[in-house]
Amino acid sequence: MDKGIFAGLKVLDCASFIAAPAAATVLSDFGADVIKIEPPGAGDPYRNLPNIPGYPSSEHNYAWLLEARNKKSIALDLARPEAQAVLYKLVEEADVFITNMPPPVRTKLGITYDHLAHLNDRLIYASFTGYGEKGEEANKPGFDSNAYWARSGLMDLVRADTHTTPARSVAGMGDHPCAMAFYGAIVTALYQREKTGKGSHVASNLMANGIWAASVLAQAKLCGAKFAERRPRERALNAVANHYQCKDGRWLILSLLSEEKQFPTLAKCLGREDLINDPRFATKADRHARSVELIKIFDETFATRDLAEWRKILDGNGLVFGIVGIMDDIPNDKQMLDNEVLVPFENDTMLTISSPIWIDGAKKVQPRKPPAIGEHSDEILRGAGYDEKAIRELRSKGAVG
Repeated sequence: MDKGIFAGLKVLDCASFIAAPAAATVLSDFGADVIKIEPPGAGDPYRNLPNIPGYPSSEHNYAWLLEARNKKSIALDLARPEAQAVLYKLVEEADVFITNMPPPVRTKLGITYDHLAHLNDRLIYASFTGYGEKGEEANKPGFDSNAYWARSGLMDLVRADTHTTPARSVAGMGDHPCAMAFYGAIVTALYQREKTGKGSHVASNLMANGIWAASVLAQAKLCGAKFAERRPRERALNAVANHYQCKDGRWLILSLLSEEKQFPTLAKCLGREDLINDPRFATKADRHARSVELIKIFDETFATRDLAEWRKILDGNGLVFGIVGIMDDIPNDKQMLDNEVLVPFENDTMLTISSPIWIDGAKKVQPRKPPAIGEHSDEILRGAGYDEKAIRELRSKGAVG
C-alpha cells in the first residue's frame, strides 16, 4: 500500500495559529509522521478559535479538524527542563522541526535553532514569524489580518473604492497561502539535504508573503508608477472585466481579456445584438471611453436572469467568467468534488479541504481526525525509549500530560 511520498519523514509541529501548523498538515497529507507538541491542559490555543465571538457556531471544532488532521499529539510543558529533555530526544530522530513561537519565547522554552541544531545535523529547522527575523520588529507577534493583509497594502487596495473603509480579512485567508510558501521552503531544504546530507535553518513570514501577494502593484510602486484612483464598480474603466448582480441576488464577474473577439459573442449571449453595431461601442477604445454607459446596460440585462441561467449561457459560448461563490455553494460544488479538492475524513462522510497539490502516481493519505490533547503522549514516549517508570515520573513532575 502506498503510504505517501513522505512516509517515514518525522516532523515535530511546535507551532500554533495557523500558517506553520498548516505547512505540517500538507506534509502529513503526503504521508509524513507529524507529532503535534502542545501544552498540557488546554492544549494549543488554536483549538479554541471557533469560540471567539463572530466565528461560525458548530458542534464540530472545524478549525482544529482542518489544521490538525493526520497528526499525533504529545502534551509537553516546555517551561520545565524535564519536558525540554523529552523534546531534545525527539529532535535527535526528527527530520523537520516547525515553530512560529516569538523569538523570546523560543529562548525561554529552549527551542531556538542554536538549542536544537547541534542535536541533529540533518534537522530542518523551519521558522515562521510575523515580520521576519531581523530588524526592530523581529520579536513582534503577528496575525495574517495585520502582518499579511494590512501591512502589505492589500487591505487598502481591495476596498470597493477610495471612499469606502479598508476591507476586512477573513480567518486564515493569508495564513493558508503562507503555509504553502512555508511548505515550499521546507521541501526545498529537504532537497538540499539530499544533495549535502546536512540540515538547515529555513524561514518565511507573514509580511513577506503579504507583499508577494500584492507584488504586481508593489513592484509598480517600486518602479515609480503613478496610481489611478480606485473607482467604484459602477464607474469601472472596463465593462467586460467587471462584476454584475443577477436576478436572484448572486454575482458573477466577467474576465474577457480578448475583448475585440469576444464582445460580439457576449452581446449575443445577453440578447443585445444591437450593441455589436452600436457606434458608441464599436471599438475597444469606444467601449472603454463609455464604460459607465455600458456597465449600466449590462447591469439592467444581468438583472433579468438568475445566476444558474447565466452560467449555462456564458459557459455554452466559451466566455471567460467566474461566479462570486458563497459558503453555501461549497459542500455540493461538483467541480471541487470531482477534483478531490474536497475529500472525506477516514471512516466518515464529513468532508475536509485537501491541500492544493497533486502529484501523478502519489496518493495522499485519507484525512484522519485530529488528536485529543496528549492522546499519543505515552506512545511517542515509548517510541523515544522511555519505559513505564520514566513516563510516570515525567507525569508526576508535570512535564508531560
